[in-house]
Amino acid sequence: MNGPRERPGARPVVSWAGEQALAVRRPGIAMIPPSVQAVLDAHDLEALEFEPGSTPTSELAAARIGVAVGQIAKSILLKGKDGRFYLVVAAGDQRLDNRRLKETIGVKARMATAEETERETGFRPGGVCPFGVDGVEVLVDVSLDRYDVVYPAAGTDASGVPMTFEQLLAVTGGRRCDVTRSE
Repeated sequence: MNGPRERPGARPVVSWAGEQALAVRRPGIAMIPPSVQAVLDAHDLEALEFEPGSTPTSELAAARIGVAVGQIAKSILLKGKDGRFYLVVAAGDQRLDNRRLKETIGVKARMATAEETERETGFRPGGVCPFGVDGVEVLVDVSLDRYDVVYPAAGTDASGVPMTFEQLLAVTGGRRCDVTRSE
C-alpha cells in the first residue's frame, strides 16, 4: 500500500515532498517514545507514523512515505576499536566507506549488534532515532544534503520525521562528515 489510509485518530499531514501522509495520534497510545517526542516538540517537528513494522528498512520506509530511498536518513550504530560508539546518519541509498569512516573517527569500527544498539541508543534496529541519544557521537553524512527533505526514524520501525539536512544537523548536534559511497 503506497498511500495513506484513513484511521481513527489520524489526521492528514502534507509532507514537504508534496505527498500526503498521516500523522497518527491515538488517544492513550503513544507510539513515539516520550524522549523523542520532547525533541520533536522543542524543534516544532512532527513525526509521520504508520502501521507497526512498516518502515524498518530504507526501501520500505521510502515506499511507505512516497519518497526516494536516498531521502531516508538511516541511522547506523558502530563500535570503534577504541570502545566508543558512533551513530552515522546517512542517505538510505548509500553504503559506509570503511576507509573514509576510519579517517573521520580515527579508528576502525564494526557494526554494533542489535543488543548493543538497543542498549546504547534506547532504540531497536530499524527504528533508531538520531536525536535524543546521549553518550554517542552523531555523524551526519553529506549524502543527505542533496535533498530538500530527509526522513530519519522517530524511535520506531513505523515512523519518519520530515526535516531539512540543516535541521538534522542542529537537532542531533551531529558532526557533518563524508563517510559513504554509492551502492
